[in-house]
Amino acid sequence: MSEGSESTTVDPPKKGETPIAKEEPTTKNGEATESEKAASEVALSEPEPVLKHPLQHAWTMWFFKNNRAKEWKVNQKPIITFKTVEDFWALYNHIEVSSKIEHGCDYSLFKEGIWPMWEDEANSGGGRWLITLEKKQRHAYLDDFWLEVMLCLIGESFDEYSEIINGAVVSVRPRHDKIAIWLGDASKGNMIITIGKKVKERLGIEKQTTLGFEAHDDTMKKSGSVAKLRYTV
Repeated sequence: MSEGSESTTVDPPKKGETPIAKEEPTTKNGEATESEKAASEVALSEPEPVLKHPLQHAWTMWFFKNNRAKEWKVNQKPIITFKTVEDFWALYNHIEVSSKIEHGCDYSLFKEGIWPMWEDEANSGGGRWLITLEKKQRHAYLDDFWLEVMLCLIGESFDEYSEIINGAVVSVRPRHDKIAIWLGDASKGNMIITIGKKVKERLGIEKQTTLGFEAHDDTMKKSGSVAKLRYTV
């Protein structure tokens, strides 16, 4: 090698060691060496941070597992609150689908700050659209219906009527499963009916199948297993 030239030198390795290249210096005239140029190019080529798509509202996913030894509210656990489309999909792809959770368990998706319970101030004057599926329909429909309902919620698919939507619940039970879309005001009949029709359309529910809307007040006061329906579509 001629005097003044630069190169990468390697010390003879000791027994059991791997040869390690020495760091290249900058050339005598102040110009960057080839390795420094390469490192700079790598830094410039690193991908930029992923741009996430914000949602209009932040949403909290809840999980309920019935333990009769504890108070109902204690059994209701928030999983995570998310504010972007990407964070929703990261959550959805990480947890079990609704058809695989245990009987007696619920998933709930509500706007941040609202508990999935009638007593919450945001829910107390409202009600719910209720979709009931028989046990034999669980694997064919439950997961797809629940995902579509969640996408309707976080995507504000009900346009200006989305303001009265507080959240939704999927409940898995031994004999049948339920999906409920919770609204904050049971008195807004036109808005409620429009939302119900949109739900049927998005889920592809046949026209001859009737969906019913129950006010929470009526549900709490019911004497039998079925509450009075305020609206149907």
